[in-house]
Amino acid sequence: MKILSVNAGSSSLKFTLFEMPEEKELISGVFEKIGLKDSFYSVKISGEKTKKEANLPSHNEAFEILMKELIDNKIIEDYSEIKGIGHRVAQGGAYFDKSVLATDENIDIVSKLSQIAPLHNPAAVVGINAAKKVVPDAVQTLVFDTSFHQTMPEVNYMYAVPYEWYTKYNVRKYGFHGTSHKYVSMKANELLGKTDTKLITCHIGNGASISAVAGGKCIDTSMGLTPNAGLMMGTRCGDIDASIVSYISECENLSATEVNNKLNKESGLLGISGVSSDSRDVEDGIKNGDERCILAQSMYVKKIVDYIASYYVELGGCDAIIFTAGVGENSISTRAQILEKLSCLGVKLDNERNNVRGKVQLITADNSKIPAYVIPTNEELMIATDTYNLTK
Repeated sequence: MKILSVNAGSSSLKFTLFEMPEEKELISGVFEKIGLKDSFYSVKISGEKTKKEANLPSHNEAFEILMKELIDNKIIEDYSEIKGIGHRVAQGGAYFDKSVLATDENIDIVSKLSQIAPLHNPAAVVGINAAKKVVPDAVQTLVFDTSFHQTMPEVNYMYAVPYEWYTKYNVRKYGFHGTSHKYVSMKANELLGKTDTKLITCHIGNGASISAVAGGKCIDTSMGLTPNAGLMMGTRCGDIDASIVSYISECENLSATEVNNKLNKESGLLGISGVSSDSRDVEDGIKNGDERCILAQSMYVKKIVDYIASYYVELGGCDAIIFTAGVGENSISTRAQILEKLSCLGVKLDNERNNVRGKVQLITADNSKIPAYVIPTNEELMIATDTYNLTK
């Protein structure tokens, strides 16, 4: 059965087609600058990537070209072979604790939640409607970044703000990257050979979050009402004193929205290093003795260690620490710095094992009290899996 995973942005459309349940990736790619000048798309088949220019006035045209590519490359003979299309949705609020069918009622809820996810949910709805128009016979599903975290207890998702903000405006912690945390925690359980585990999953990329997972269920996570909470990230500030917003608003004569944009897009590694939001560029700066890059990396590592230590206590111990996403899978030095700071918990890094990028690997010594693993994430496959299960 062919299942298409889709992640629609305001001007982009990422996709991966799988043969399920074999989990075989058939084609992937991305459409960029949809609705803008100089739009283009790229497709990758069997490791070979091709880039093409195209007129993409809307997501409808992107879907039409996508389906034509599938036929031209003999991946399908007609549209009816696509049995399901899974759509990534950033914010499902407290409404959804699992992936669901893209009914009109559920799509309406996603639209209403745009108030707390204005950058992501409207784009997802555009993508869903485009897919329904172009491939109407496929089962359409909604797979939420937030659903995996809906098992958090109230004490962990509530903020110490006026309670009416929660009842009237849904102000609470929701968490994100749930599809990734769910995927790597499942893979970790397979590696450990049991399901009753206590895991700390570290999705560390340009956006980053950490989750405490007990028995396959999330009990706490670092991101909050929005993805700007928790860890210091590529361009996001993470946890800060909320009064900074009003203070800088007055100092710089900026609106709250303008300050928020700076906290989301000009902070984090970029804001401190002054060099880049890319950890690889920061690491290069460190090699050249750049003091601001050294400071940025030290702050970055400290935040990650703080959350791991906190979740270790919250879980009452830990069966494994998991590293995933761009930095987690590929930055040998960042993983080493994190684990060395956790030595007081009995964590013992194995430098030879840690010399790995992008593949499943135990990176701690055999006598480490807590094993640490690199497990590459696959959010697209998780979307396809949930969609496949909903089509049966």
